Amino acid sequence: VQLVESGGGLVQPGGSLRLSCVASGFTFSFSAMSWFRQVPGKDVEWVSGIYADGRTEYSGTVKGRFTISRDNPKMTVYLQMNSLKPEDTSVYHCAIGSTPPYQYWGQGTQVTVSS
Repeated sequence: VQLVESGGGLVQPGGSLRLSCVASGFTFSFSAMSWFRQVPGKDVEWVSGIYADGRTEYSGTVKGRFTISRDNPKMTVYLQMNSLKPEDTSVYHCAIGSTPPYQYWGQGTQVTVSS
């Protein structure tokens, strides 16, 4: 199993980023996928999940600003992040499953929201 995130970076408050997670080594189309974030030394914060049938869920802190989607033929899950705030600064990881605890997750991509 491999999950590789990309798309992070430095963005000003109010800006947007699109994260990608390319998966391999398992039956992606049958799997729920999630994004979570973690500031080093702090607890994991679940962000969003998408089920195999396309249903989506969001945490209250990102609902209305973030959109999760998936492309099964590309084995990729995305997180479109709009109206970013400084408190969104974190390392973002994708994982297999809809909610924690996770058995597999990627190395993460850093998102920094700062002026």
